[in-house]
Amino acid sequence: MGRRVAAHLRAAMQQRERKPVPDIETTSPSGPADAWPTELRVVEGKHALAVTFEDGASFILPAEYLRVESPSAEVQGHAPDEKITVPGKRRVRIAAVEPVGNYAVRLQFDDGHGTGIYTWPLLHALGSEQEARFAAYLAELERQDLSRG
Repeated sequence: MGRRVAAHLRAAMQQRERKPVPDIETTSPSGPADAWPTELRVVEGKHALAVTFEDGASFILPAEYLRVESPSAEVQGHAPDEKITVPGKRRVRIAAVEPVGNYAVRLQFDDGHGTGIYTWPLLHALGSEQEARFAAYLAELERQDLSRG
């Protein structure tokens, strides 16, 4: 993660009052409304995002998983039944992490995708539900005769 994002996150953490993160509608279930990261960094050769939260939860979220679960309309659609199964992302990397206000980050991937806004509650939910969500993704790839690439 770039110094600008790290500094932005540090400044936001120092300035924030103890209020829940503003409601942000997403097409994915969200984590705790007051989920707040204490650390966010790109790891494993840009193949994962490490996130630690104030509640002590800590997750390593693979870039492939973040890419195929992107909260963007391109992936999620505009309704739950419009979600797209994204194949061929096994080797995708995180190219950039950009702050979005004090409530989220936008992840840019090396395949050109960069329209998803990952709120703190969503990142917490992606971490908490990683095993089940990724297993469902793999099953859907198999059902559609698609490959991780």
